[in-house]
Amino acid sequence: MVSLLFCLCAPAQTAGQGIVFEPAGTQFRQAVQKALSSNKFIFVDCYTSWCGPCKMMAREVFPQPKVGSFMNPSYVSLQIDMEKGEGPELGKKWEVSAYPTFIVFNSRGQELGRFLGGSDADQFIQRVKDASVDKGVDAYTKRWEAGERSEAFLFEYLGVVSKSNKREQCNLIAEELLRDKAETFVSDEQLRRVFMSHLSNPLHPAALYVTRHPEALRQVMGDVPVDMKLRNMWSYYGRDLINEHDGVVTLDEVRFQQWVDAMRDCQVAHADEYRLNVLIELAKRQKDWTAYVSRCEEFFHHPSLDVTDIELCKWMNPLMQCQDMAVRERAAALLQQRYDDLQSGRRERQTRAGNMMLSGNLTAVMPKLIRSLKGEQVDFSKP
Repeated sequence: MVSLLFCLCAPAQTAGQGIVFEPAGTQFRQAVQKALSSNKFIFVDCYTSWCGPCKMMAREVFPQPKVGSFMNPSYVSLQIDMEKGEGPELGKKWEVSAYPTFIVFNSRGQELGRFLGGSDADQFIQRVKDASVDKGVDAYTKRWEAGERSEAFLFEYLGVVSKSNKREQCNLIAEELLRDKAETFVSDEQLRRVFMSHLSNPLHPAALYVTRHPEALRQVMGDVPVDMKLRNMWSYYGRDLINEHDGVVTLDEVRFQQWVDAMRDCQVAHADEYRLNVLIELAKRQKDWTAYVSRCEEFFHHPSLDVTDIELCKWMNPLMQCQDMAVRERAAALLQQRYDDLQSGRRERQTRAGNMMLSGNLTAVMPKLIRSLKGEQVDFSKP
């Protein structure tokens, strides 16, 4: 898929025909070195192989001559797959959580601005121009690092940072604004917005208090928004505890246990689901297939959890990399049990994923996945 993306960008590799991106595999530090020597900005396209708008930009916008004429004289342009190479580490550092994200840096590698999503060529050029103007974020950050914490400054700083979609920094500012106000912030409209829009740490006293006593906030904000906010805070936090550095994937064990303990103490609904999802993702990224299938089995057989047909099939795909046939047999057994339950009528076949109708028949795919896990050569393109 990555090679396809760069094929789509092939017309851009000739000067005057579109954006001239640095060769595949170029690291960000190398782009900084080139930008310093040429006195240029740095433009980074943060993409993934499965992102539709990313492919659209690569196919329809980046190759346009007027886009190249604007970009090439002033920018060192770099494309980074956020799921490969240095992508995951940079994504965490830059707080990239949506795709495509486009970031403009000065020649020293300091971020000036960013924007998200696809656009046409003219809109793209204007958005790059807007993102290339130093809006004084560094000045605010220096004041923050120097210890300034006045409420007026914090609200100003939050307004500046939120435009860059920097979730972690927004959370830190929100934590300061809500400090010592866990039981009182609901009566303040500004602070309610701060909580609902920017606080992402469920272990902050304000989040813990609302988890235990949601009634006052629900009365003002409504049941659904508050319940969604709490669900997102508790579920997303665990994913952020997985770190990758120099290709080594680790889990922040201390914070993970604090998170698990807090969910238990607050009686958070779906706590086991959140915990196991993190451990499944960790094992997958570590390619620890024995742990991976064990966690999948724990989820599958959990008395109060239910994995959908489509999620179960997704769990199986990474195991095609596993060379341990005993592990693959365990995975095949899970899929076989689900298939048997569907065929016998003990379980209804999944036809929807959220609000979307599924176009394929997962029941027809399962036997192929089972055979493939058991080592057979399977042609998935044939019905």
